[in-house]
Amino acid sequence: MRLSTMTLQLERWRALRHMDEWLRTPMMILSLIWLALIVIDLTVGTSPLLGVFATIIWIVFIAEFVVRFLIAPDKRRFLKRNWLTLIALIVPALRLFRALAILRAARGIRLIRIVGTANRSMRALQATLRRRQFGYVTMLTMLVIALGSAGMLSFEPASEVKGGFVDYWDALWWTGMLLTTIGSQFWPATTEGRVLAFLLSLYGLAVLGYLTATFASFFIGRDAEEESGPVAGAAELRALQAEVAALRRAIESSRVTPPG
Repeated sequence: MRLSTMTLQLERWRALRHMDEWLRTPMMILSLIWLALIVIDLTVGTSPLLGVFATIIWIVFIAEFVVRFLIAPDKRRFLKRNWLTLIALIVPALRLFRALAILRAARGIRLIRIVGTANRSMRALQATLRRRQFGYVTMLTMLVIALGSAGMLSFEPASEVKGGFVDYWDALWWTGMLLTTIGSQFWPATTEGRVLAFLLSLYGLAVLGYLTATFASFFIGRDAEEESGPVAGAAELRALQAEVAALRRAIESSRVTPPG
């Protein structure tokens, strides 16, 4: 009985993995379109037609999440791994707060939408570019800059915050400077803007560390290819292993068996 239960769970996990592989490319495309719609909504506002497209994509996301939840054998584990995605799916329904004129709640919902959209884009790119780490980091950084700039413009506009952002390009330049750890003279005044700026700073530090390690590995590899380089290359290590193996065989063959 227990064996059959384990077999059923393995089959369900296998079905979930097959579903993820089958939906990988379509969901990545929809995630990128969703991110573009969020950027447009945060910067210039959305039109009724774009609102319809956004609602359709949101429904598709909900249906995909529900199907994956039903297939997953361990519901608690699935929700634990996808809690941020679940929150990001619930948030669009809470946009009614705008109609209730609850500004603080609306701004918090905007922040959750931004973080949830970034998380979905990250997971979609990771599933598609899992074997191209440098390409994944490059694409994700471009998306983070685009989405983060839209969020900063939404939270820190010049019409509401002294020294704020005049337009999207102004926020784009500031976000780029923040991610490169250069910074600027302006610092966010709103709570949501500060939280978003903090998250962008953490991402910038992580990417900077990754790029430093990548370039270090590249130059170390170049030095290893040089015969006169200070670092031993793969060919030299293989030659050393061959010499050690030959020495071991020579020692074993030279041993004399003691008489009985």
